[in-house]
Amino acid sequence: MSPDRIASLLRMLERNPADARARLGLAIEYEKQQRWSDVARELQLYLDAADDQGNAWGRLANALTRLGDAGGARTAYQRGIDAARRHHHPSMAAEFEEALEELA
Repeated sequence: MSPDRIASLLRMLERNPADARARLGLAIEYEKQQRWSDVARELQLYLDAADDQGNAWGRLANALTRLGDAGGARTAYQRGIDAARRHHHPSMAAEFEEALEELA
């Protein structure tokens, strides 16, 4: 959870706001600091630009759950299930299905 890492990623995004990998990296750094609003914002921006295999959807669902947005978390888990299946990750899809059931 390095402030230097966050500063570096922010500089990268200043130069290229469309850099999805930097966006995901920033979200993960914020996640380490439990900055859930920042995590959710950065993951949503990343997911708007990238065809994620599912992991970021799960991270987004976790952040939204921590922010008290159960509806948003359910949607993120469902999108993660769809992405995981599309990318042939059945164990990830099953993990998200279980988490989705726990939110119900």
